[in-house]
Parts: sequence; structure tokens; C-alpha cells
Amino acid sequence: MAKDKNIPLVDLKAQYFEIKEDLWKAWSEILESMRLYLGPWTERFEKEYGKYCGVNYCITVANGTEAVHLSLRALDIKDGDEVITTPLTFAATVEAIWMVGAKPVFVDINEDDYTINPSLIEDKITPKTKAILPVHLYGHPADMDRILEIAKKYNLYVVEDSAQAQGAEYKGKKVGSLGDVSAFSFYFSKNLGAFGEAGAVTTSKKEIYDKLVLLRCHGQKNKYIHLIPGFNARTDELQCAVLYLKLKKLDDWNKRRRKFADMYRERLKELEDKGKIKLPVEKEWGYHVYHLFVIRVLDKGLRDKLFNFLKEKGIGVGIHYPIPLHLQPAFSYLNYKKGDFPVAERVAEEVISLPMHPHLKEEDIDYIADKIKEFFESV
Repeated sequence: MAKDKNIPLVDLKAQYFEIKEDLWKAWSEILESMRLYLGPWTERFEKEYGKYCGVNYCITVANGTEAVHLSLRALDIKDGDEVITTPLTFAATVEAIWMVGAKPVFVDINEDDYTINPSLIEDKITPKTKAILPVHLYGHPADMDRILEIAKKYNLYVVEDSAQAQGAEYKGKKVGSLGDVSAFSFYFSKNLGAFGEAGAVTTSKKEIYDKLVLLRCHGQKNKYIHLIPGFNARTDELQCAVLYLKLKKLDDWNKRRRKFADMYRERLKELEDKGKIKLPVEKEWGYHVYHLFVIRVLDKGLRDKLFNFLKEKGIGVGIHYPIPLHLQPAFSYLNYKKGDFPVAERVAEEVISLPMHPHLKEEDIDYIADKIKEFFESV
């Protein structure tokens, strides 16, 4: 009997080996200098990532949660304000709104690309609304033109949550350059990931950048001169070196992800045609970078069974995300109930993430597709 494979959801070791030699040179330089934060590697990465995104300014922060949190603070969003966002995202998106004392207001998602549905936003705007916070989920951009039009009409800020979408594009423009400010996570599993925690904020507005500089480091521009209350939210030099080196490979790695996504589609299309699964879409205006390759199992009773079956066959799978945020105990104070956002709820019951990273092999895709077909043939 053939032995089952071991295919991880993401392969961090392979990324490390691609940059290993240059990385240890950089780390040796950093450790010999003992300039451990806000040094030359931070400056290099911020300059290059800002240029990559097409913005005037980039500032690194401790992680993606802080990136959203400080973005909102830089816009002076505070107690009593409301921020419109999506219930299908990681909790950090909403935690950041809570951290500034504002109220998260949810809007349901599009069923095809899983991002916030712009046609539902205006109904949720009140005099307390200060910002719209779209999430470029799974690596697919939100429909930004429609969101920006609404924001302009009601004089609202737009904060992009680009945590899962490094390199994604909307109508030829990089995410991170479309709203007033954008938050990135460089958590180690991201398309552009540190070897630990890191994040960044991008903007083309100097007044926002200047505020972020203070907020990131205890409200100080010069040591021991605290101009405003701030936070300890710096990224260290070791992580900035990782990100600088990986950034050179990001476009190639994203192209590989897109190639593997096409392979998945080709091999699994017959199951979609039979109504068993739903494959990811890419809107004509979007450039999807497939942080995750998420399929939906249309018979809800089979999603968890397929998940367990694939795990048993050595295939790393995930569920992003099993419970929408409006139904999470942490956010019960918002008084939402089951049925309030039916599309997000339905999608959450059906999604399963297949292995997706730049170091997959065609034989891995073949194996995964064969096992998925085997499962559906057996039920």
C-alpha cells in the first residue's frame, strides 16, 4: 500500500532555505552592531515596501493587529465612533476597533469573493460612523471603487485590512495604496512573512505617517521626549532583515501561488460542475495572490468529514474561519444573533483551506485532488 504523503498547509522551511545564506549575513551584521530596532534594516525595508505598494510612507509595527489598531488611532477614531467591517475575518480586525473604544458594525459579504458587500454598506452608516474597514480576504481584493465612492459621499475614512494580501492588486494598483491607510500583517505564514511577528502600515498622507511614528514608539520622536501617549509597537531589526530579503522574492512567490491555484482549478473543476464544491473566483478587476486556497463543500454535513479525511491522508488543511465574528463569545456585547449575516454564516460552515504556498509541487496538487475525489466517491 502506498504511504500517505505529508503536505503542510504552508512550508516555512522551504522559504528559509531560499534566503538562508543572505539572511545569516544580515543577522550577523545586526548582532555584531547590536542595533536591534529602528535601525538600517528597518529603514531599508520600509523604503522598499512603501515603493512596492506605491505609497509615500511605510512604517513597520509589531504585528498585524497593531497595524490596524494604530491606523485607527492615527485617524483619531475613539470612544463612541463606529467602524463598518466584515464578520468573516480573523478576530484581530475587530479587536483593533475595540482597542480604540469604537464599535464594530458588521456588513455581510459577497458570496463569490468573500469580501464586504458594498451594496449593503450605506444602510449601516449612522452619524457615528467614522470609517469603513474592508478586508482583502484570502488574498483577493475588496471592491474598492464602490467602497471609496461611499466613503467620499459620507466623508468617511477607508482603512484597508491587507493582512492577507501582500502583492494583490485592484485594477492594477497594489492593495495598501487604495484607502487613507492600510494595515499589513507579516505573521510568519503570510505571503510576505517574518520569522515571528511583524506588521506595517502604509499611507500617502504625511499627517497620518507622522502620527504613526509617535504612536509606534511611546509617543516619542526624540528619546525621552513624549509628545503624545503611545505604545511599544516596534518591529525589530532581525525581522526587518527577513522581510527585506523575502520582499525580493514576493512577486515570484505570488506567481507560483497563482500557478498552483490554476492547477487546483483544473483538477477539481469536475467536482464543481457536479455541485459538490465551489472553487475560488478572481474578479476581472482583481489580482488574487492566494494567501489561502479556499474551497467550499456545498453539503454542510460533509465539510468536517472531508477535513478529517484529508488530515488522515497527510494533507495539511485549515478552516478560515469556522465561526463568523458576530457569533463569537468575545463580541456578544454587540448583540448580533444567528441569521443576521446569512452569507457569512453559510460560507463559514462550508469553507476548507487546502495547502497553498510557493514550494508546492505538481505531484502534491495531484495527490490532494485525487484524495478529494476519492472522498466524494465514497460518500
